[in-house]
Amino acid sequence: MRPMLIFLRELRSFSGIYLYVNLLGMIMVSLFEGFSIFMLLPMLGAIGIIDFSLTGSLPFASIVEPIRNLPETWILPIVLCTYIVLIIGISLFQRNISVLNIKIQQGFMRHLRHHTYESILRSNWEFFLHRRKSDFQHVLTSELARVGQGTMIFLQLVASVMFMLIQIVLAFIYLSPVLTTIVLVSGILTAYISRKFVRRAKKLGDHTTQLSLDYFAGINDQLNGIKDIKSNMLEQQHINWFQRLSMRMERNMVNFVKLRSNSQLLYKSAAAILIAGFIYVSFRYLNVRPEQLILIVLIFTRVWPKFTSLQSNVEQIVSMIPAFEQLMNLQEDAGRAREYKSLTVATGSEPEPLRLGIECRGVYYRYNAQMPYSLHDIAIHIPVNKMTAIVGKSGAGKSTLVDLLIGLIKPDLGEILIDGAPLSEERALRLRESISYVSQDPFLFHTSIKDNLKLVRPDVTDDEIWEALRFSASEDFVRQLPQGLDTIIGDRGVRLSGGERQRIVLARALLRRPTILVLDEATSALDTENEYKIQQAVEHLRGRLTLIVIAHRLSTIRMADQIIVLEDGRVSEQGGFKQLTENSKGTFSQLWNQQSAAVSNMS
Repeated sequence: MRPMLIFLRELRSFSGIYLYVNLLGMIMVSLFEGFSIFMLLPMLGAIGIIDFSLTGSLPFASIVEPIRNLPETWILPIVLCTYIVLIIGISLFQRNISVLNIKIQQGFMRHLRHHTYESILRSNWEFFLHRRKSDFQHVLTSELARVGQGTMIFLQLVASVMFMLIQIVLAFIYLSPVLTTIVLVSGILTAYISRKFVRRAKKLGDHTTQLSLDYFAGINDQLNGIKDIKSNMLEQQHINWFQRLSMRMERNMVNFVKLRSNSQLLYKSAAAILIAGFIYVSFRYLNVRPEQLILIVLIFTRVWPKFTSLQSNVEQIVSMIPAFEQLMNLQEDAGRAREYKSLTVATGSEPEPLRLGIECRGVYYRYNAQMPYSLHDIAIHIPVNKMTAIVGKSGAGKSTLVDLLIGLIKPDLGEILIDGAPLSEERALRLRESISYVSQDPFLFHTSIKDNLKLVRPDVTDDEIWEALRFSASEDFVRQLPQGLDTIIGDRGVRLSGGERQRIVLARALLRRPTILVLDEATSALDTENEYKIQQAVEHLRGRLTLIVIAHRLSTIRMADQIIVLEDGRVSEQGGFKQLTENSKGTFSQLWNQQSAAVSNMS
């Protein structure tokens, strides 16, 4: 129950006094639910319409006494009109409490949704390396909805308990202490017998969370790989997986409904037995008056369903505890992984102008303590306003090194210096403000080209957009699109080719006006003609900003000021293009010869 109590404290902090007003209103609504039954008969008895002598012990006689002095033909209409006014007033009160309840619920859901999403986005890059995207989607949708529902059910449970206690106290004082005690003890015994249903509900709740996680993960993976599925005709395998999982989800939900139905059956059966027993004992041994027995039965029919409701609420709450745990764990993990913990803001800082360069001194890094180091004793210097190329075979550590250089991850050993000073949190933030990054897997949103480009600069003009497109060799194909800049490019830019997506992302990076441009295999999806255009554009940038290029095609880095060669996470060579190609025993020379031979064979 700890996760639920944490969120309830958060709900109290968020809602303030409105939460207590809402709880009080919910209790009053519960008290008013049976108002028509409890009030109409005593009122009619108090004015003599029916024989209901019990009203003398209740506070109705003094209230209706003035009505007795009215003309007889007026009495019944006035009582009925009073009853109608009271019921309408109660209904209006219930309406207002319902509106307040949904405002608190939705406001709290918005608060949780925003807090969780912000916590995720403020986390460091390593936080995302160890988690599936589908797990975030699952918590932000399915589990968050269950948390909101569970919180409100808990509040209803509190209100029901307080209402039931009030009903029991009134019945104990004004009706029969003996029979009221029997009702209370019977309810407690039935709840004790029903505790097995609660334990079973917790297990079903765990299954619900796990099945939901599997559902989100599978759907996310399969939709991301839909092209492979279609091209390899794997549809039926994935349909079979989906069907099996859906059947498991169906069985889990049916089992939960069976569980609740069984507990409700127990309470209803117990109610029938107890009512029959009350009537028998009352007439046979306690000499209870008929009118008193009627109210006892009425009270029982109002109180006992609350026991049933409490059991149902407890089962629902317990089944939702795994959702509270999922959300709490995610928030706590994200909080521990938060970037810039010592800073009040994480965006909008002034860019850090690079004056001398970036330096690594004895840097080691590994993704977790159980894995070997991905980088070993890295000692390099990235000069300002120069072009530095990082090359190596797949898995050599190129992308990991760039992540360290731009402050996405921190070294386990050694240090990174910016202009001779250690890369602190504040410096890393300012450095990030001055960097544009183009990855080897370009990402675009399902919107227009213009909207994708304006993400980095909402105030950018069309002229500046066309200039960036021209610089990234994108202008010609964008002008040929049906709606030009307003063309919707589909999910992840699927309506564009790989090379076109990469050039749009490069244009977006240039619009940011960076002082450091990182190109991670940025020309890998381009044909020879467009690759040459990108090389020319990059050449124009030399001397005006710091270029860090991860390259697979070595022909694209001929003009690099320095080349860093990585091999098994270590720097094996450094130098200029000509210097490294002339070293026949070096890794770079071997890679160059292999690529040159491959190009010759293709031609």
